[in-house]
Amino acid sequence: MERLVGTISRGVRCPIIREGDNLVDITVDSVLAAAQSEGFELRDRDVIGITESIVARAQGNYASVEDIAADVKAKLGGETVGVIFPILSRNRFSINLKGIAMGCKKVVLMLSYPSDEVGNALLTYDQLDEAGINPYSDVLTLEKYRELFGDNVHEFTGVDYVDYYMSIVKEAGAEVEVVFANQAKTILNYTDCVINCDIHTRVRTKRILKAAGAKIVCGLDDILTASVNGSGYNEKYGLLGSNKSTEDKIKLFPNECKDLVVEIQNKLLEKTGKLVEVMVYGDGAFKDPQGKIWELADPVVSPAFTDGLIGTPNELKLKYLADNDFANLSGAELKEAISNSIKAKQDNLVGNMASQGTTPRQLTDLIGSLCDLTSGSGDKGTPIILIQGYFDNYTTA
Repeated sequence: MERLVGTISRGVRCPIIREGDNLVDITVDSVLAAAQSEGFELRDRDVIGITESIVARAQGNYASVEDIAADVKAKLGGETVGVIFPILSRNRFSINLKGIAMGCKKVVLMLSYPSDEVGNALLTYDQLDEAGINPYSDVLTLEKYRELFGDNVHEFTGVDYVDYYMSIVKEAGAEVEVVFANQAKTILNYTDCVINCDIHTRVRTKRILKAAGAKIVCGLDDILTASVNGSGYNEKYGLLGSNKSTEDKIKLFPNECKDLVVEIQNKLLEKTGKLVEVMVYGDGAFKDPQGKIWELADPVVSPAFTDGLIGTPNELKLKYLADNDFANLSGAELKEAISNSIKAKQDNLVGNMASQGTTPRQLTDLIGSLCDLTSGSGDKGTPIILIQGYFDNYTTA
């Protein structure tokens, strides 16, 4: 019988993960138990996604605000530190800010506006237009910001992030000054020791600051790149990708975990004879049209994946073929013609008009986004995702 179902994404429940748990065995056993329970079988090129959260938890990759403070003080001197372009997030940045503030005497907090890097808004462009403010050149003090715009709370969280971040710094024992600007070198009017907290633009920001004469420039990816007093760390990403664990502790992005995905792949091959692909995923990469929030607050969607997930899709656009190449066909003739086109397609469709409109993104970004949407970020309890049929096409039996 002809297959009538394409891609399927399933959330798989597993035990609550603690430090030291064997994620290889837990993942394999959970997926096989789910298959038996739901009456499906694994296939070659199925994809198993494991959320970065349980990987880091199993690794015990945690750090305290005292650990952050010690590293900040050692690397930036412990006096006045510029903290620029942080995202507005209680989960993602508040504990980092607390640790940073504990490691210096004064924080000059420079916020981008009207929104942060991932779309969390302080203001709207309409507000800027009405006030005659140019966000590309104008620098606002806290007093000017309040005079022009008053109090502003986040649409979804109800938090005034300016007040919230100021209170964190003060409670940590440091002085705080707030500036609103979008040019990185503006911070050098206040201090030459800077932590740039942007995620995807961090390399450019560091380059601009160093060229403008900054004495010390650290990104979040330069803090906790090695263990401090026995803390967790991330050699590649530092504090980037970290999440709030408690009021005084963060869970860092998982350390090197390529071995993990390969071991899971090999064990499932041994048990089932099927060669599946495996990836660790964090935030998906998509944008909310209502709140304008771009989801990707992690440095990458996937920090580790098996080799079969390298690359981009190589797909034809069915509606293009139907409306152009085979506009004169219908029914069985149309289906046969399109099927033949798919079977005969080249390995690289770059520049082929019949592939326009397909998604030109890395497979890991696409599949990781599907995993993130499937698992959610709350109480679904499915940190393992099984995706079947992702690499199928219209002709797959």
